[in-house]
Amino acid sequence: MTIIHTNDLHSHFEHWPKLSRYIATTRAAALARGEGVLVVDDGDAMDRVHPLSEATDGQANVDLFNAAGYDAATIGNNEGIGNPHDTLAHLYDHATFPVALANLFEADGTRPVFAKPVVYRTVAGIRVAIIGFTAPYFDSYRPNGWSVRPVADILPGLLADIRGSYDVLVVLSHLGLPTDRYLATHYPQLDVIIGGHTHHLLPTGETDQHTLLAAAGKYGEHVGVVTVDVAAHAVTAMRAATVAVADLPEEAEDAATIAGYQARGTALLAAEPVADLPQALTIDNDGPSPLLTAGLAAIAAGGHTDLAALNAGLFLGDLPAGVVTKADLHRVLPHPMHLMVTTLPGTELWRLVMEMEKNKGFLRHFHFTGMSFRGKQFGWLDYRGLTVANNRDVYVDGEPLVPNRLYRLTSLDHYLFLPFFPTLEIVGDNELLFPDFLRTVVGRWLAAQYPLK
Repeated sequence: MTIIHTNDLHSHFEHWPKLSRYIATTRAAALARGEGVLVVDDGDAMDRVHPLSEATDGQANVDLFNAAGYDAATIGNNEGIGNPHDTLAHLYDHATFPVALANLFEADGTRPVFAKPVVYRTVAGIRVAIIGFTAPYFDSYRPNGWSVRPVADILPGLLADIRGSYDVLVVLSHLGLPTDRYLATHYPQLDVIIGGHTHHLLPTGETDQHTLLAAAGKYGEHVGVVTVDVAAHAVTAMRAATVAVADLPEEAEDAATIAGYQARGTALLAAEPVADLPQALTIDNDGPSPLLTAGLAAIAAGGHTDLAALNAGLFLGDLPAGVVTKADLHRVLPHPMHLMVTTLPGTELWRLVMEMEKNKGFLRHFHFTGMSFRGKQFGWLDYRGLTVANNRDVYVDGEPLVPNRLYRLTSLDHYLFLPFFPTLEIVGDNELLFPDFLRTVVGRWLAAQYPLK
């Protein structure tokens, strides 16, 4: 049997025409040889960085998978954390493929309607069991109304329950390569682990005793193919390969198709006006700016705090004067980030501000990617309600900071993942505010300040 697999597509639709044709031709060739075929995805297929995913709440992604004939998928953190609870709950209502997901639960402990702990498929007489796992970001799933559990709490019992019901056991693991290797070592019952999350590429796979690890990198730049030989209901051989999508043939209409995805998403978002600005709000990565000031006011209002901190690099452009639409907000703030309110005593707030001040100069031109950031550089870091004098004296709303007083500061969950502000994680009492993204909060504030005429 042949397993065609993708992972971490992140709505990179620029690769989809070539990738989907490859799926179709590879499936047809395998079927012509009399082989069974499965097409699966390992999660993070959807990413709201693309306007079509944002405008359709991921339904466009599901439609593409339906058309390509996927047989199963699991979710990544972009589907799980990047969507409000109800959006994820209904994301797969019209999917023609099942979702294998064993470690996500409703807050009351019941399984989501859309998720199956095990998906069974029989192809060419071969019984295949597919188990899916997503990365257990406990602190992010909880405020979004979900309960996510460690694999170790789920897998042993699940393996016992399904023993003898399959010929090939496949795990869709959106957990990362180190965890995949751990699973292969400690659970020899697993035949194939199709991995993702850490965007790793295993060109010819990796074998740990009996288990084959496979992964196809990121963004649809590669597609994976696993071949499994089965005799007498037992696996006899396995092989893995990846194909570079850039090397696949291009067709004349591909460019128009790709541009159409972008244009359709942008048009849908542009049809939703938000605010009417009397003048442009500009951004400057090297210092204070009107758009950063507005962003600070917006998150302070969203977090119901007097204090806020935010970096200019989050804003990928200016907002022009006139009507601002959801397309403008998405263009400027494409990041899947949520507000975070941190409560901490004055002594620790002082330490946090000192960390920010120490790193300010370095971060202004610091380039990085990942951790929900879809921009290029961190940019200028600024505050609302906080000032610093003589390098070490911190003032709150113009008054000296009081060491034993509790303060509340609004920033972003993104800052927890960065190594520059350890006080947030070490001593901060952090509340993540779901489901709104930063752009939604900014849009709401702009609508209140500059209502549509």
